[in-house]
Order: sequence, then C-alpha cells, then structure tokens
Amino acid sequence: MAQSGSVSIPRIALPWIIRMRYAMAAGQIVAAVLLQLVLGVDLPLAWIALPPAVVALSNLWLGWRFLPSRIHGEFTGTSLIGWTFVLDIFCLTAILMLSGGPTNPFSLLYLVHITLAAAILTQRQTWWLGILASACFALLFWKYRPVPQLSMSHHGTGSGWHLIGMWLGFTVTAALVTIFSGKISELLRGHEESLLHMQDELAKKDRLAALVTLAAGAAHELSTPLATIAVVSKELEHYATRTVSDVAIAADSRLIRTEVDRCREILVRMSAEGAEPAGEAPETVTIGELLSLAQDAFGLGDRLRIVAEENVQGVTLTLPKRAVRQALIALIGNACDASYDASPIDLTASRNCNRVRFEVRDSGSGMAPETLRHIGEPFFTTKEPGRGMGLGVFLVRNLAELLGGQLKFESALGKGTTATLELPLIPVAEDAV
Repeated sequence: MAQSGSVSIPRIALPWIIRMRYAMAAGQIVAAVLLQLVLGVDLPLAWIALPPAVVALSNLWLGWRFLPSRIHGEFTGTSLIGWTFVLDIFCLTAILMLSGGPTNPFSLLYLVHITLAAAILTQRQTWWLGILASACFALLFWKYRPVPQLSMSHHGTGSGWHLIGMWLGFTVTAALVTIFSGKISELLRGHEESLLHMQDELAKKDRLAALVTLAAGAAHELSTPLATIAVVSKELEHYATRTVSDVAIAADSRLIRTEVDRCREILVRMSAEGAEPAGEAPETVTIGELLSLAQDAFGLGDRLRIVAEENVQGVTLTLPKRAVRQALIALIGNACDASYDASPIDLTASRNCNRVRFEVRDSGSGMAPETLRHIGEPFFTTKEPGRGMGLGVFLVRNLAELLGGQLKFESALGKGTTATLELPLIPVAEDAV
C-alpha cells in the first residue's frame, strides 16, 4: 500500500469509513421499517435488523482498536479494513436475501464498497472484493425471499415500486460514493499539502543550519587577521604618539582599533548564535524605541519618513530587540537600494488586534511576479554582484516565523515594493517555537 511518510492512506480514511458504516447500517434499518409501516411491504424486520447490528458492533470494536492514542508508529490496519469490507458485503447480501434478492434495487450498494476499496486498498485486494461482490450478487438469483411489490414492472402496468426503488437505490449509491470518496480524496490532498509544507520547512531549516556553520566558520577564520590588525594599529598609534608625534595618524589608528573591536563583537555574536537571531534573550521594548533604533542606523535625514498610528508608539513588545532592529534595518536597506536617489522611504507602524505591523515602502522600479516568488530564498538577490549575498530577507523571514509572525511582500513593476513585517504582541511559547 502506498504511504506518505508515517501516515498511510487507510489510516487517514479510517474515521470516514467508520462513519459511512454507521450511516449505512442505520439507513438499512430505517428503510426496512418505512417499507413495512408506510408502504405495507411484508418484511421479517427482526432478521433484517441482525446484519446492521453486526456492522454496528464491529464498528464499535474497530473504532476502539484504532483510537489515535492506541496507534504507535506505522498503521497496520490495511488488511483489517479489507476484511471489514468483506463483512459488509456479506451483511448486505443477507439483507438483500431477506428483502427481494436481485429484484431489490438497493443491490447497487455493492458498488460503494468496491469504489472505496479502489481508493484505499491495494489493486489485488480490490479485485478480490469485486469478485466476492459479483459472486454474492449471483447467489441472490438462487436464494432469496420474494417481495411482490419489488417484482419487475412490465409495459403498460405503471411505473411499479421496482422502478422507483431503482431510482432511489441509484441516488443513495451515488450520494454515498460522492460524499465519502470525495471526503477521503480531500483528506489525502490536505495530507499531501501538509507534507509538502513540512518538506519546505525542513529544507529551510537545513539551509539555516548551513548558514550557522558558515557563520561560525567565518567567525573563527576572521579572528586571527583581526587580532593582527589590532596589534598593528596599536603599534602605529604608539609610533605616532611617541616617535613622530603625528596626531592624524594617531587618530586613524584609534579609529581602526575601534572598528576592529566592533568587528570582534559581531564575530563573537555570530559564533555564539550563528544564523539564529532569535537566540537572543527576549526584552520588553516599545514600538517607538524600535522605530528610533532603526532610524538611528541610517543617515537618511528626511528621506526616511516614519509614521506611527495614534497610541502605537507606546505599545510594548516582548521580543529579541537587537534581532528585530536588525530585521527592520535590513528591510530599510533593501528599500534604499531599490529606490532612486533621494526618493522617500516610508516606515509605517500600526496595530491590528494582537499583532503589530511594520511596513517599509519604497518608490523604486518594483519586481516582476517571477522575482517576487523567489524573494526570501537564501542567496537569491536582485542586487549587482558584490552588493549583497541574498541572505537578509531570508533571515528576516525566519525570524518572523520563529516569533509567530510573518513577512510579506507586495510589488508591481514601476510602482515600488512594500515589505510588511507582522509580529505578535504576545510572545510565542518556547515549545511552539
């Protein structure tokens, strides 16, 4: 039997098979009672009620046996479902023998079991069920209890109960096949979509793990040349102050050492956290503080226009402040690169129920739909070589998802691009992350 991951098709279909068997058992009893009480058809109701009772009892055991809490590991009930269909065919045959045999139009219900078997079981099991159903239907021609009202209608004698019953039998069979087969197909499609989503998430985690390794390796490799630069700059400062007394050289050497210390801090953070920005401890910060931190990182002056809705700036968030600040900086930086010189960039903050939304809008050339579909993939960039690695949006999107939010892009050629970062006001629980 074909399976998807650790969840097989029979395991997905089993709950709906149980519902279908209950519906068919109840429908058989109700139909027999209506025929006798309303239409006056003489039927042995006590004997007819036995096969549906057997189906209901087997259904109770089937539901108990395969409760989700009792299934551990791979589902092994495929053969049992096949035997369940065998029992259903025998019970249906018994009912038809007691209620007109081949003249009973509800013999079409054999097709329900064959249709479901074709969707759930193996081809070999389906063939055996088809042969069994055909043999049972043939048996009805030899052994059955006649019902005069269901005898074949002849030309000129009216429509007859048989023709009406054929229509009802066809309608019921078509409804059962449509409802239950359609539902099982819908469940299988949903399961397939969830698997594709899971595979995509696993691929993203693999790429993120590769970035962690890359970041840690880069931090280790760069520590030695940075230490050398720090030593040389210190010697240069000592030479400029003690030997030749050059103030400009001394100031430049101090600047070099300051930048080296900054690089060291970044590398220490990279080696400790890798590409996992959410590894930072959450802090309480207001939206206004985040906007100010993002604005201070750019010398854009009036070009960066920050707009916050009323009563939004004082709203507090609990999140990794430095990581979110870097995310906003990355989005603003992308907007600057995509915009024309001196064109404005809008940073808007708003609140929607229990979420806060940051929108970064530029007035650049925009992106085509094909490009927009690839935004967020690692190492994908529309910038010129040497101006970006294509990791900024990827890391921002991972941060947003880890915090329980999302990152969306809207763009059109010639109309600019809007990046929307949504974050929850209430922090996500650790086990959810």
